[in-house]
Amino acid sequence: MNKEEILKILKNKISQKISVFENLINETRASSNDTKSSMGDKYETGREMLQQEINNVQRQLNETLNQQSFLQKLSAETCEKVQNGALVKTDKGLFYISASVGEIAFEDKKIMTISGESPLAKEMFGKKESETFIMNTVTQTIEKIW
Repeated sequence: MNKEEILKILKNKISQKISVFENLINETRASSNDTKSSMGDKYETGREMLQQEINNVQRQLNETLNQQSFLQKLSAETCEKVQNGALVKTDKGLFYISASVGEIAFEDKKIMTISGESPLAKEMFGKKESETFIMNTVTQTIEKIW
């Protein structure tokens, strides 16, 4: 498994998310400026709702920027045990412990990206190949770690 390529895919996905959030904030700010009228309270309510939307998207943008920063620090080196940056194959699937971006496709395989803070990652942390762990009453065996 080429972890360097997988990491590149993740970085691209995160960059795309950042662009989407930045564009959304800019568009929402622009529409906020367009809503000026003499409607009084209705105008203020509309502006407040737009501001709340901007704040919500800004929080999501900040989280995504944190994920991007985390990914920049990850190494594509092979890991001996499960840790941040490890690509782990269990008998139930492939997991990349990095930033939680969801499922990605790589070389006709589905890889679930999960955060090191996720319960699944915490169960796996420190384990080595051939070791087992239990998550939600499901036993999984670690077959390979990259």
